[in-house]
Amino acid sequence: MIGTSTAEYVFIWACVITLHLIAPICVTYCILTTCLPSNLRLSQCFEYWASAETLFYFLIYLYQRYHLQRPTLHPPPLSKEGRHKLFDLCQDTIQDHGRYISKWFLDVPPAAIRRENIKEWFRWAFLNTAMDDPNYDDEVEGYVKKLERRTGIYFEPGRANVKCLRLTLDKVDALHRSLIWYMCIFMVDIITHAIMFFCHFQFHRSSLVHCVSIFPPRPQTFIASRRSPAKDLTYWYRPHTSRKESPILFLHGIGVGLYPYVRFLNELNQGRGDEDGKIGILAVEILPVSSRITPAILGKEGMCQRLRAILRHHGVEKFVLVSHSYGSVIAAYLLKTPGLASQIVSVILVDPVSILLHQPDVAYNFTFRKPKFANEWLIWYFGSKDMGVAYTLSRQFFWFESILWKEDLMERHTTVFLSGKDLIVNTPQVRTYLQGVGEQQNGRNASRGEANRAEKIKSLDRMDGRLNVVWCADLDHGEIFDSAVWRTRLESEVLKQAARASSPLTQN
Repeated sequence: MIGTSTAEYVFIWACVITLHLIAPICVTYCILTTCLPSNLRLSQCFEYWASAETLFYFLIYLYQRYHLQRPTLHPPPLSKEGRHKLFDLCQDTIQDHGRYISKWFLDVPPAAIRRENIKEWFRWAFLNTAMDDPNYDDEVEGYVKKLERRTGIYFEPGRANVKCLRLTLDKVDALHRSLIWYMCIFMVDIITHAIMFFCHFQFHRSSLVHCVSIFPPRPQTFIASRRSPAKDLTYWYRPHTSRKESPILFLHGIGVGLYPYVRFLNELNQGRGDEDGKIGILAVEILPVSSRITPAILGKEGMCQRLRAILRHHGVEKFVLVSHSYGSVIAAYLLKTPGLASQIVSVILVDPVSILLHQPDVAYNFTFRKPKFANEWLIWYFGSKDMGVAYTLSRQFFWFESILWKEDLMERHTTVFLSGKDLIVNTPQVRTYLQGVGEQQNGRNASRGEANRAEKIKSLDRMDGRLNVVWCADLDHGEIFDSAVWRTRLESEVLKQAARASSPLTQN
């Protein structure tokens, strides 16, 4: 993760401007070639490339306009009893109702919001619809009255000219990516494949039909000998040979795939002798949130079905669930699916976005916030404005399926790593919710150097039972995988949880 210095700001701005101007420059040049004299035209190689970028630009424009903007098919809402229970859970865990309402309404003061605006928001949040159905009028009015009693704010009748965040109904807001960018992703993919291969991971490809639907292309998928039991889900597997520990299922976050995690995955088995055996690692590739053009991401039922098939294929009966960032959404699917949840020995969540997901911070910071600093520009341009990411969050991200409550985590040993400077998640709020204590002042102060960070680790942990929180005071979202000291701390926790129970496995 990039920082907030002036030099980093200039660097990220230069990258964003350069990448964003490639397509307009190529389109403009191709138009001008019809009237430019031959002595003013550039080399033939450049013209071929400019023509390819121009054609790609218009194909992607049509793709964005006619595919990405199509309405999504929402899952059926919860039962009435389930909706009321969910509403009460949400309200019970809100610390500042005024800020809560204002952020969901894009910084509009609560006093400026009218009753019909609140109802419109509740229909999306709890009924999965934008339609005003008279059958639900009394229920929605009941939610408004409960909110008024909680906040002491009375919402005037009528509708104001304000907008709220309704992710699955709002426009998919994505920016064009050039062929040059996808060539970079292609190279990152090849490098990741090579590193994982030399670290003794085995690649399992999807079906050929699925392979050809991914851009940029992945030639390694066509020559891979091992095939995934899930036709539309690829993954890496390091065979499990340990008889004393459970294997690991790893779910990555939004970005460029598994590349940021290769050191972490490789280091988990470093220093282990052959007599101890190796801990099996199953690292799933979530390509729709990995800077690629792909088919839509699998929904809750589809994802759980595929992961169940993969686990069964390798004979995994019990496993440690490790996730980072968006991976916590899929972790929530597994934890709420009884058959799969019973196989999970323990859970480790790093920078989870799914805890207190009803709070506006994750949705607001990732999709609406205007970037000011280098790290915010990085997330905005390379994360939230990517077509696959934008489509996933705007058409396939249903918050009530993805949210994790404290009670969901208490059923087994869970460790949550929170970054004190997280620019996406409101980690002080999440920490207070999980621990039931206020924020420690020394947890907000950044330390200097890796040695100082190592000294702080013990004082910032709260290990008092099944639910443990590790507070990484001076880290931003995802930086735990870049810091040698904190990565070692995470690896130690993963290995400790893997040792809690063993799983008999086959050697597939």
